[in-house]
This record gives sequence, C-alpha cells and structure tokens, in this order.
Amino acid sequence: MRRVLVITYYWPPSGGAGVQRWLKFVKYLRDYGWEPVVYTPENPEPPVFDETLLYDVPEGIRVIKRPIREPYLVYKRLTGQKKSDRITAGFLSERQSRNTLAERVSVWVRGNLFIPDARKFWIRPSVRFLRKWLAENPVDAMVTNGPPHSMHLIGLGVKQNLGIPWLADFRDPWTGIDFYDRLMLTSWADRKHHRMERMVLEHADMVTTVSPSWADDLGKLASARIRVVTNGFDEKDFLAFTPAAPGHFDITHIGSLNSDRNPEKLWEVLAGLHHDHEAFRDKMRIRFIGKTDARVLESLARNGLTDAVEIIGYLPHREVLEKAASSAVLLLPLNNTPNVKGIIPGKIFEYLAARRPILCIGPEEGDSAAIIRSTGAGQVAGFSDREHMKWIVESYFRDFSEGLLNLRTQDIRKYSRRELTGQMAGLLDGILKQNKDGG
Repeated sequence: MRRVLVITYYWPPSGGAGVQRWLKFVKYLRDYGWEPVVYTPENPEPPVFDETLLYDVPEGIRVIKRPIREPYLVYKRLTGQKKSDRITAGFLSERQSRNTLAERVSVWVRGNLFIPDARKFWIRPSVRFLRKWLAENPVDAMVTNGPPHSMHLIGLGVKQNLGIPWLADFRDPWTGIDFYDRLMLTSWADRKHHRMERMVLEHADMVTTVSPSWADDLGKLASARIRVVTNGFDEKDFLAFTPAAPGHFDITHIGSLNSDRNPEKLWEVLAGLHHDHEAFRDKMRIRFIGKTDARVLESLARNGLTDAVEIIGYLPHREVLEKAASSAVLLLPLNNTPNVKGIIPGKIFEYLAARRPILCIGPEEGDSAAIIRSTGAGQVAGFSDREHMKWIVESYFRDFSEGLLNLRTQDIRKYSRRELTGQMAGLLDGILKQNKDGG
C-alpha cells in the first residue's frame, strides 16, 4: 500500500470545521490503496476541542506529534483575554462591539509580523524533523492542509529538500480570504504574503481547493495544476440517531457566525412576521449552535428578536448533526465579501445530508447556490432581497404548519466523504505517476 504524509494543524481532539476535511479523507484513504501518516502539533491552540472526533481516526493510523510554539499569550495580553481563553477564528468577536487600540495593534501584529500566520515558528523545526524522519520512513506522496498556510510552507521546505510528490490543499484562500483586507498590511507584508503564496502554487505538483470560483482565482495567481475537491458529509455520522420531528419552527444555524455573515435583512423580515402574526410568533425560534459574533446578537436585539433566540454554543459534532436533522429550516448566510461567489461553507453538505430545507442568504449565481439548486435542497435569496426572503420564510412556515415541510434531495451521494476521498486518492495517484514518468 502506498504511503502519504498528511501535514495538518487541525487534528482531533481539536474540534471545529478545520479538522473535518482531512480527518474524513484519512478515515477512507485506505479504501483506495493509500496508508496515511499524519504530522500535527502536540500542543495546538484550536478554537475548540471535541474528543468525540477521535472515534473517526482509523485504528493503527500513525500520528506524529511535535511541539509547536505559538505567540498567543502575547495576543491575549494585548486584547485583555485570560490565559485560558480560546482564540476565535477569523474576526469573530465574542464580546460587544469594540475597536480598541489594543485590538487594532494586535491585528497589525498578526498581519505584518506573523507571516503567513501565527504558526510560522513551526515551519523550520518541522522541515528539519521531517527531513530526517522521512529519510528513515519514506512515503510516496505528501499533502499539506491549509489554512494555516504555514503548513504549506512546511511542505514547500520538504519538497525542496527531498522532492517528494506534493499536493497542497487549500480549504480557504490565502490572499483571497475574506478578511485579508482587514489585516492592516504594510505594502512589504502584502508582497511577502503574495510571494509565499506563489511559491507554494508553483512548486506543488497539484493544488486542490473546495470551489470552482476559488480554483479560478488561484489559477490567476500562478501557473499550477488546480483541481476542485469539495467538502462533504459522512453518511456514517447520520446513522447514530433518528431525527425528531421539529416541534417549533426552528431556523437553525450551525457553526461560527461572524459579522460578515450577519443576515440583517433577514432579521428585519423575521421581526415583521414575528410582530404581525401570532402563530408565527408562538412557533418561530432562531437557534445558534456554535460561536456567534456579539454583533449578530446586537442586531437581533435591535429588531426585538432576543426572546426568540436560543444560543446553544459549541456541541460535539454528532450532537450538532442531530440538532440539524431535527430542525425545521437550516440557515446558511454567506459572507457579504468580494470572494462570496466561491464560498461553499462545509456545513452546506451536512445540511444536505440532514435533509431539512435550506435558507441561503447570498448571491443567486454563486457556487453555493448552484449546489442548492442542483440538489433541490432549498431556496436562495440575495443579501438585500427582503421580499424574496419573506416569501421563502412564509412558504416554509405554511408547509411546517400543515405538516408538509419535507425535502426530497437528489444527486447528493457525490458529496459523500467516501466518494470525495476517491477523488483525492485519484489525484495522489496522478502526481505519483507524473513524478515517476519524470514530468
């Protein structure tokens, strides 16, 4: 069986969305003739922990853990956080809206001194360690999983030293990420980010990403072989429970919800229906499962919806799926940012598998909208299209009231984690053959 080294920052018991993609690929790679070996930090600083994800790690998989040094203690001091606080992803704020000097300084430091990210101090020690380890434990190919994009720079160092066939997998963009323009970058730092990104794209034997639009964007930055392997759902995750019929008209969002994804026009629509219709007011509930930005809660309060909100917070992954499958409607607000067309949140695929109607707020011509349309999984309304939002919500509520809010999705099997692992394994086969053939 061929061996592939998987370099990833996120690995169980780390939780959250970042761990899911390569945890599931590792789970099924043996089915396609690849034995994975995982290289990951032993003391990471993930936003959450989820011990239940350890059940997805196949028996006998070798996981190499090495210490990492991260500068988050300084960051916490700058922003007034406790040493025990977890660092939130992106620009998600868990406190009321603030714009303090300390927060601005911390953002500047993050963008200009920690390039490409705060895990940069793990790059050189990892390259040194892996160069020696791989000499005694050869592998046939290597995968790097980013962000954090420091993982790609580890792969670049190993590639330059040992020439191992290398696939660089971008779960999210680098300089195209939605908050890149908020990093307060100097022109020097911006050039360095772009230079590092081009080096990864040009030296990797294959580059993968999760959406067609993002593949096009990466292709404009450098000459690279770029393929799309979307995220997906694991059918086995949905076998452990029988979803309950929704007793309320729950509009549920799972995962992190930051201010860029705050659907303010939807809150206005729901506030109007909540005010005007007693039946809707009695049954409607907005549920947040995961980290929710304080500014989202502030906008709900301004619309008089606080009493209709249920904040559940982070749950183990399997409990999240059970909640989703027992909801009336699943909310999918997209980032109102320039790169939104290519955004396909990982949660969309688990929404498909939960077989509950999706309410997506975002561009009707985007990649997420295309998936929802092709599978018959729900409805999409533009960011400012209040009339369409109202029509969708009223239609869903009418069907809910009549016991008819059922969904018949189609053609979703291609998004199963096992099927997608087959695609990824095929790409690994391809770069292995390419290197053996000398080109």
